[in-house]
Amino acid sequence: MDAPPRVELTPAAADLVRRLREAHGPLMFHQSGGCCDGSAPMCYPDGEFRTGASDVLLAELRVDGVDEPVGFWMSRNQYEVWSHTRLIVDVVPGRGSGFSLEAPEGVRFLIRSRVVGAEPPSGR
Repeated sequence: MDAPPRVELTPAAADLVRRLREAHGPLMFHQSGGCCDGSAPMCYPDGEFRTGASDVLLAELRVDGVDEPVGFWMSRNQYEVWSHTRLIVDVVPGRGSGFSLEAPEGVRFLIRSRVVGAEPPSGR
């Protein structure tokens, strides 16, 4: 049985990724885990955000109509906290960070999450 993906896109987020890809070329996401806008996934042209040893590549997202995968990176410290979750990238109305590519669109990416691998209570 295949494990559920660590990161996935809602249909609305996939549509936005397609539009951003058409306008900006290959893309990547980075989730830093900071406060305010830093807690939202940021979308950049691929390679514009420099990743390093303090980052983990969680997924290479495949989007219909986009030739190359979209990498989803997270800071290692954030990953340690969220390692038990499946991340769902969604898009909602509102203005996010000026650094993320969707900011001029009047929407922002948002993470929703589901716990994975949770053990049922033992009854004790």
